[in-house]
Amino acid sequence: MRNEGLGSWPVRRARKTPHRTALTHEGRTTTYAALHSRVLRLAHALRARGVRRGDRVAHLGPNHPAFLETFFATGALGAVFVPLNTRLTAPELAYQLTDAGARTLIHSPAHTTVVAELRQAGHVDLCVDVGAAYEELIGRSVEDPLDEAVGADDVCLLMYTSGTTGRPKGAMLTHANLTWNAVNVLVDADLTADTVALVSAPLFHAAALGMLTLPVLLKGGHCVLVASFDPAEALGIVEQHGVSAMFGVPTMYERLTREPRWRAADLSSLRILMCGGAPVPEPLIEAYAQRGLAFQQGYGMTEAAPGVLYLDAEHAERKAGSAGVPHFFTDVRVVRPDLGPAATGETGEILVRGPHVMAGYWQLPDETAASFADGWFRTGDAARVDPDGFVTIADRLKDVIISGGENIYPAEVESALLAHPDVVECAVIGVPDVRWGEVPRAVVVPRDGAAPAPDDVRGFLSGRLAKYKIPKSVVCVRELPRTASGKLHKPSLRRDHGGDASGTHS
Repeated sequence: MRNEGLGSWPVRRARKTPHRTALTHEGRTTTYAALHSRVLRLAHALRARGVRRGDRVAHLGPNHPAFLETFFATGALGAVFVPLNTRLTAPELAYQLTDAGARTLIHSPAHTTVVAELRQAGHVDLCVDVGAAYEELIGRSVEDPLDEAVGADDVCLLMYTSGTTGRPKGAMLTHANLTWNAVNVLVDADLTADTVALVSAPLFHAAALGMLTLPVLLKGGHCVLVASFDPAEALGIVEQHGVSAMFGVPTMYERLTREPRWRAADLSSLRILMCGGAPVPEPLIEAYAQRGLAFQQGYGMTEAAPGVLYLDAEHAERKAGSAGVPHFFTDVRVVRPDLGPAATGETGEILVRGPHVMAGYWQLPDETAASFADGWFRTGDAARVDPDGFVTIADRLKDVIISGGENIYPAEVESALLAHPDVVECAVIGVPDVRWGEVPRAVVVPRDGAAPAPDDVRGFLSGRLAKYKIPKSVVCVRELPRTASGKLHKPSLRRDHGGDASGTHS
């Protein structure tokens, strides 16, 4: 085959295990042979409508076979797949579509209204609703062989990650990046061809796609796709399908323990519980240990496709709080500000290098160059290494708030807040929250004579930002703390206004 990329995976897997189940969604199963057929037909249909090598094809919708079919069909053409976060507002979606130059959009029926708005504004040309129109597109297409020359270093995926400047950046992940990440997972997580994976975390995030779905499909396993996570439904799916692997953020796993059926549910099939997005609290580790289950925690980022560190089940309790050791084909350094090696136990910045690290940021050569040092990607996150080589994330040098596994960058929220006519200055910090781990809080300085109500400020952001980015509480102050040089001093903000979110405006 001339196609060395992920677009060739369906045909390669179909020739090995055509009759094995690849996907299940809402009771409907798709074999590897059927997946190959649908991907091939969709690729021909997209080509007939003008999609060519290097073009960007976007997808907007929850977990659904169409997501993966579009992903693989795009790869089969040598085009670039752009997954969009379903929680984004129309202006946020418009920015990413325009920045990527994606003129083709496959979308769920639930997003018809916002897509019509985007199309009317000229942000996209070809829009296909995943329903009758999508099935008709595939049904009328041909199934002729297709073998576009695609190299391992060609860009496969453009995944947007919010930047500290407030502008989302498109991480360019090549076919090699995604393949090597999948290999890392297969080595370290010990997935088998008999794996049945529950995919309930959103595929438009790097973790659900890269840490679970793609490795399982590469191995020839079975992915059960659900549109969104529901703890009661998840327990039922584990029992019904004999789920052996799943990925989630701590909040998802904690919600499972609060289900009335938690103690009685048959979880005997579960072998691999991957968890990321935030450290797993020790009480949660203990709750699962009582059911004979151990977490496999990790640390990663979109730019690394996404795996960097992995803590296997064997060390889950003894090294609780650690993010583990580097994946098999990954190198990690913890360095001082001068980029010299940090001593054991000393906090420094994490640098990562490996064949899974992105090619760079889309159309941002300066930011790409600034993100690397002698070939090492600078994560901006701080960590320390213990004498056994296990890495513990100590802090986030990038000012990111992680809420329920979603990254929220204060600069983006602050920029939106400053558009409010009664807000002169503002700062956004993360505060503890029992359910989400942490949530954003806005500290604002009103204009003279104004007294904006917290609910009015939050309401102003509705439609401008995704709901999860909108601060759950708003505090008005006379001035923001600053250093002698005039820089905002966030440690003082966190000290004075960083109490937990309970009892605050929400």
